[in-house]
Amino acid sequence: VQLQASGGGLVQAGGSLRLSCAASGSTSTNYVMGWYRQAPGKQRDMVAVISGRGATIYGASVKGRFTIFRDNAENTVSLQMNSLGPEDTAVYYCNTRYVWDPRNVVYGSWGQGTLVTVSS
Repeated sequence: VQLQASGGGLVQAGGSLRLSCAASGSTSTNYVMGWYRQAPGKQRDMVAVISGRGATIYGASVKGRFTIFRDNAENTVSLQMNSLGPEDTAVYYCNTRYVWDPRNVVYGSWGQGTLVTVSS
C-alpha cells in the first residue's frame, strides 16, 4: 500500500487545517486508517484512527478539536484540525493497517509525513 499525504503547512494558533491522505495499491475498505504525529524530540503518538466501519478513536490531546473521516470509495482518509495550538506542531503521518491496534505506533504502512506548524 502506498500513502500520499497532503495539506500540511503553517497556521496561526486558533486556526484550522485539513490533512488528506490517498491510499493506492492493495487497499481494502476493511483496513484501519489513521493519523499519527511526531513532534521534534518526542516519540510518535496516535492522533486519530478510524476503522473500515467508521469506528474512531482519538488521542486525548486532540479529542473535541480534530475529526477523522474516510471515503472508502476514494480510498482516502482526512483529518480536520480545529483550534490548533503550538503544541500541535509536528510531522503528521498517515497510516493504514490490517488490525485494530491504534496505540501501536510502528505497525502498518506509512506515508511520507506532512509538516504542520502552528505559530503562537
